[in-house]
Amino acid sequence: MLHQNSLYSQSTIIQKFKNFDFILLFSILLLGVISMTAMYSTDGGEFLFHSKSHMFKFSIFFVMMIILSFINLKYWHYFAYLFYVIVLLFLIWTSFYGVKASGSQRWIDLYFINLQPSELMKIGIILCFARYYNRLQLDQVNSFKSLIIALAILILPIMLVISQPDLGTSILIALSGLVVLWLAGLNIKYFLYSFLTLIISMPFAISFLKPYQKLRILTFFDPDKDPLGAGYQIIQSKIAVGSGGLTGKGFLKGTQSYLEFLPEKHTDFIFTLFSEEHGFLGSVSLLIIYIIIIYRVLKIGTVSRSYFAKLFCYGYGSAIFFYVTVNMSMVLGLLPIVGSPLPIMSYGGSSMLATMIGFAIVMSSKINHKQIIA
Repeated sequence: MLHQNSLYSQSTIIQKFKNFDFILLFSILLLGVISMTAMYSTDGGEFLFHSKSHMFKFSIFFVMMIILSFINLKYWHYFAYLFYVIVLLFLIWTSFYGVKASGSQRWIDLYFINLQPSELMKIGIILCFARYYNRLQLDQVNSFKSLIIALAILILPIMLVISQPDLGTSILIALSGLVVLWLAGLNIKYFLYSFLTLIISMPFAISFLKPYQKLRILTFFDPDKDPLGAGYQIIQSKIAVGSGGLTGKGFLKGTQSYLEFLPEKHTDFIFTLFSEEHGFLGSVSLLIIYIIIIYRVLKIGTVSRSYFAKLFCYGYGSAIFFYVTVNMSMVLGLLPIVGSPLPIMSYGGSSMLATMIGFAIVMSSKINHKQIIA
């Protein structure tokens, strides 16, 4: 009997593995390999702290993603609210006892990793809204009660993240939540009213920003006003990207990076280093990988019979699009610098962990695409 149960369990695992989206899996793995070579380059062609740490974290979290993918979709649905609440409690804890660095208080010291709960909230908000709207009818979605609850779910973590302060991550959390609200069928008039309110209140909202945040916005409009100060990063970033030309300067041959003209090259500006070394063709190739990943995530949402899975996949695919667009636009000078990491490519354990949890839920949706969650 035990032998038969063991064989059944093994066959079930094998069957689930066969249902994986291997194109998505390979694309994630390929992006991880590219990220490791880029991180090796940031360390000057040596296996130093950043390259070793990034390689270790990607390997661990990639395996973790595969393992979590075997969790039945109904459990992701069941624990969605709990996931959101736990991350929210982490954010509250961070506000009082978090680790301070560079004027911000965004991390919790867990000894083996400095966890940034705001990164996990990017997944938590999508997961929570996917659960919340799973059972609501269209007329209920636009009811006053449902709208108030949704706004409370969205605004609470945003305010906590802004207080850290981390304006960039709070904007990305807001975008991730709003796209699920739109997908769930919220009337477009609410978005129009919110947009008009935002435009009208913009002058007042700017007055509440930190001095460095105001400086980033002013620098975005005129980076040459302070080329050795606030505008230094964006000027050097554009020089590095432009100097890469069509085919790039070659691996480990980026002068802006190796001569230390480019700050934060292992985190927010990793795309700049990559573009300098591999040029326009390399940048387009990287962009194509992201497009394939986003397409496969949306495709899984399309084939899923569960409305919960559809909302999560569509929401997460849109979120990845936002993360990539904001980061690349930021380093190209098309948006103000807001501190947004490039998924998988940028150094950072919390960002990598959150990204892989998101992919695990997507893969679980693929494995259980015929499942309907009431």
